[in-house]
Amino acid sequence: MATEIYRDAWGIPHLRAGSTAGLAHAQGLVTARDRAWQLEIERHRAQGTSASFLGKSALAWDRFARRARVDDTARRCFAELEREDPETARWVRAYVDGVNEGLAGGTAPEFARTGLTPGRWEPWTPLGVWLATHILFAGFPAKLWREQVAAHLGTDAIGLFATDGPGTSGSNGWLVSGERTVTGQAVIAGDPHRWIEDPGVYQQIHLSCPEFDVVGLAVPGVPGIAHFGHTGTVAWAITNAMADYQDLYRERLRRTGAGVEALGPDGVWRRAARHTETVEVAGEEPVEVEVIETARGPVIIGGPEGLDGDPADPSGGPVAISLRYPPRVTADLGFGALLPLLRARRVADVDRAFDRWAEPVNVVQAADTEGGVLHRVAGRVPRRAVTNSLRVVPAWEPGHEWRGWHETPRAGLTDGVAVMANQRGPSGPLGVEFAPPHRADRIAALLAGKERWSAAGMPAIHTDTHLASASSLLDHLGALDDLTPAAAALRDRLLGWDRHMDAGSADAALYAAVRAAVVRRLAADPVFTPLTAPPAYPDVFQPWLALVPRVAFALEHLLRAGDLYGIDRPAAVRAAIEEVAVRPPAGVWGDTHRLAPWRALEPERPYDEPGLSGDHDCVLCTSGVPGLTDRAARGPAARYVWDLARREDSRWVVPFGASGVPGSPHHRDQLPLWLGGDLVPVVTDWTQLEKEADV
Repeated sequence: MATEIYRDAWGIPHLRAGSTAGLAHAQGLVTARDRAWQLEIERHRAQGTSASFLGKSALAWDRFARRARVDDTARRCFAELEREDPETARWVRAYVDGVNEGLAGGTAPEFARTGLTPGRWEPWTPLGVWLATHILFAGFPAKLWREQVAAHLGTDAIGLFATDGPGTSGSNGWLVSGERTVTGQAVIAGDPHRWIEDPGVYQQIHLSCPEFDVVGLAVPGVPGIAHFGHTGTVAWAITNAMADYQDLYRERLRRTGAGVEALGPDGVWRRAARHTETVEVAGEEPVEVEVIETARGPVIIGGPEGLDGDPADPSGGPVAISLRYPPRVTADLGFGALLPLLRARRVADVDRAFDRWAEPVNVVQAADTEGGVLHRVAGRVPRRAVTNSLRVVPAWEPGHEWRGWHETPRAGLTDGVAVMANQRGPSGPLGVEFAPPHRADRIAALLAGKERWSAAGMPAIHTDTHLASASSLLDHLGALDDLTPAAAALRDRLLGWDRHMDAGSADAALYAAVRAAVVRRLAADPVFTPLTAPPAYPDVFQPWLALVPRVAFALEHLLRAGDLYGIDRPAAVRAAIEEVAVRPPAGVWGDTHRLAPWRALEPERPYDEPGLSGDHDCVLCTSGVPGLTDRAARGPAARYVWDLARREDSRWVVPFGASGVPGSPHHRDQLPLWLGGDLVPVVTDWTQLEKEADV
């Protein structure tokens, strides 16, 4: 049969083909037509060539991508895929062929604005896109922050800042088994929290061929449906497991007549791979990047001459830092899981597919129409010394090598329910820092409030705005006395607040203003002064090293710690509420808490930034940076409800729309629904779809 392209009322593509390869080709083709600019941005980011048309602002990423060997790792992984799994390799090639066909006629307006011509995708490009998207996902730069804290405040201080840091990404997910639903069949629901990008990081799609019929959220540039899918008889979803699976090594390097050598743990200097690459920068002179790789991994910071201002090497010698990450070691990104997921019919099939998962490490939930359920961790985490997980470790000392892989933990359900929200759950043995338990506890409490649930009831959980983490600050406020009348009235008002971060709430705006003032005052204390000037690490790592965000996201710990290096926290809270009492915010939370998506290129006609409900520790997790900005760059990158009783009763939504083309009727048509907590029906009946083309 010919490959057919259909659309539903929201412009979501529904593809039907006579073969798996034909379907992959159609997926690549449609994605290129709908998301041409986005695909080219992702290709260039994977190659480290984005500065060639975006300019100097993209140079820091390009340097990192080159030094971390992202594109080269993707090539290695694809070569290994061709050897070990030729069927999947052919499937990926078919997708890439479709992308190239679609890009050949790409007419995205951003191309004209930047003078960019769509380039050619290689068979390994989807693997590079996947790796570039996730290489910072596990937040290994947090180890650089811990080095800073330990160097200036001592190792005991590291735990004070242990929380879901500014560079990590999380999600909510929950599985309600058939014993707790009105239909007797399971429901899976949730929302991945990521940087909100325009176009969005997830693509709603329907893929059908004689082997399978799957709806789900695809990653543009990657074939299949990796993270969230429903085949009709089984559905699955993931969240970030918060596992630690990447290591940083402090390296001693030296130049020789033949190149560069690195000191190993056996005391022997060995030749490191070295070459130079040139990064083109629009409007600037090209920049040369020295690429060095030791036996541990690529050097991403410093070099043989060291790095100015780095406190990490007590010997005072030159320092470089290398990154060791699983795909670079194994030449496997886990793409062998993608086809088995599409072909899955039961939970056991999903389970076997995720045995082949590699990167990133996720918590998986799945359920099928026969009553099977699954709650497990999937991915590759190395066995090594505990210190590897905590800090940057010396490459020249023995005991920091990798020794095989952890078995991934599994968990069951409690009272017919499983909740995952990046808390210290089944993946606890594999990680260091996890999200506070507030989101997970709140979801569990809401689910416990009703004996039987339906798919239609899930959006009420998606959009819950209760902020349990407010307690630590409110407890400090409640202990204050001798306030000015205005500050006392503000304190009493906040103590009576319902603790919901609703966009229309004036009380939420007042709380946020007091919280921001407390964060700024704590961060300004002389105790933390040494942390205000991080080492001269590359800009790409600065979000993990900035003091104010670290204080903001660790505020609950900092306010409740037994002692905070003599900082007078009651005085800081008192000064903060007096400050806000004098100049209170004039409006409501949504006036300042606005959606600020990342765009590679700002639109010619700026959009209004809509006001948002929610906050970092709410189930409706929309994250600003208290003390810096209320504008939210992170939030639910999609919402989904998978109904195992009737797939057509499933629902989903993305922040903007199915099309990445400005001006398209489906570019932003889902935004009002996303803002209001509403969902779009999942359509699988071909008679309800409009045929677009045969290809």
